Amino acid sequence: MGIKVAKFGGSSVADAIQIGKIKEIIDADKDIKYVIVSAPGKRFAQDSKITDLLYSCMMHKEHNLPYDQLFQVICDRFMAVEMNLGVKAGLTAEFEVIKEAIEKGATEDYLASRGEFLNAKLIAAYMGMDFVDAAGLICFDEKGRFLADETNEKLGEELAKHEKALLPGFYGSKPDGSIKTFSRGGSDITGSLVARAVGADVYENWTDVSGFLMADPKIVDNPQPIESLSYRELRELSYMGASVLHEDAIYPARIANIPINIKNTNRPEDKGTMILAEPENVEDRVITGIAGSKDFTVVAMHKNRLIAERGFVRRLAGILEDMDIALEHLPSSIDSVSVIMSNDSLDGKVEELVEEFDRQLKPDSIEVFDNMALIATVGCGMAFKTGVSAKLFTALAKAGVNIRMIDQGSSEMNIIVGVENKDFEKAIQAIYNAFVVEGNVPAV
Repeated sequence: MGIKVAKFGGSSVADAIQIGKIKEIIDADKDIKYVIVSAPGKRFAQDSKITDLLYSCMMHKEHNLPYDQLFQVICDRFMAVEMNLGVKAGLTAEFEVIKEAIEKGATEDYLASRGEFLNAKLIAAYMGMDFVDAAGLICFDEKGRFLADETNEKLGEELAKHEKALLPGFYGSKPDGSIKTFSRGGSDITGSLVARAVGADVYENWTDVSGFLMADPKIVDNPQPIESLSYRELRELSYMGASVLHEDAIYPARIANIPINIKNTNRPEDKGTMILAEPENVEDRVITGIAGSKDFTVVAMHKNRLIAERGFVRRLAGILEDMDIALEHLPSSIDSVSVIMSNDSLDGKVEELVEEFDRQLKPDSIEVFDNMALIATVGCGMAFKTGVSAKLFTALAKAGVNIRMIDQGSSEMNIIVGVENKDFEKAIQAIYNAFVVEGNVPAV
């Protein structure tokens, strides 16, 4: 087929048994040339992720609390895997380096990255692949801003020297050599960057689920799988809470037009979900998926002839910027506008925000609606079907769900509704039933 890049997440590298499954996958597919791994995740529900344990070590050190026992737990876990795999990866010396760095006041980024670093060295030794450190290849500037072009060039040059290589995910470095991490889940980004740099034919992202489902299985019983979707659909679903792939991981693969295949390490025979530049069979399906999140606040303002008032939206946006509040949505009409923000971003500043809106924008009235949830119904196929909105609103009405907000993009790829938190699960179930169960939508 060509060149494949494969990234394995925390659950896929949690212990020796899981790493053994990875070896079987790689040995069975000679096209997999470059592998990216996360730090070990949870082995069972009550277990701790290695990265979380490393963060705890840092916290203990900052508060002058003993952390030796905690650090030993980390060491023991890696050594147990090394022993069970029957390899020698030289981890003992690395533990000493990390311990010394903690004592000298290592940065949080450095310490957080060591889970990936140690795991990559261990798995590379087991796989018989070249270990290539991400430091110096994944590039950030002095202020910690990611440098895409420099990263692509350096990664491409280095990996061209290796027939097969294994890299740690999650981190890179600044010009002075200090470690800089991505946000949590950043190993997905590293995998996508490697795929772009080597011109991969496919980027496989291996996790503990067989791709995306049309809805959250905690809400909808046995939802249909999504066999394929577009980058744009994925962005919409990820933004609204669907959590399989880190949303920032999409962009490097997208600009290089590289398909992303979400696969299950525990069920490698499953097709998974293929993410493509353009959607397939859009005429055969109405919706691709449903996703949403709770805990938003809506500030609704009414002002006569608002649409004719120049600079209103600019002033509104300026207030949010000055208060460091992120705007989620801004549905509007001739005389009204609603500002939708996550409660996390608001951080208790509702009263202050309303006062600023009143002082600077001078609306005729202001209403605040809290405990709101947003639900996105996403699908490129919606643009090719009539009556989608009517079907959705009818379904919610029959379920007794009061719609507090409606927002639809000009692309006709999604419809976002705002409902009360208490109606969140009921609304998703109602939408799924209408379009999939009752609508007899073909599996996608």
